[in-house]
Amino acid sequence: MAVNREQLQNILRKSNQLARQQAKQSGASIYYIKNNRRIREDAKGNKFEIIFDSQGKRMEREYFE
Repeated sequence: MAVNREQLQNILRKSNQLARQQAKQSGASIYYIKNNRRIREDAKGNKFEIIFDSQGKRMEREYFE
């Protein structure tokens, strides 16, 4: 069975919603890239940008859209 673009987008949207819901319920963070920035979203919905300094040390700062 072939799916068209609209059906595929619907499937992906539902998968995204389910993954977010399951992560939230388990207290896990979700990691993704948006606007070429690494983002961590915690279970409460707070967003943080993940950055690395010149020595490779990982840091996080609050992310505002």
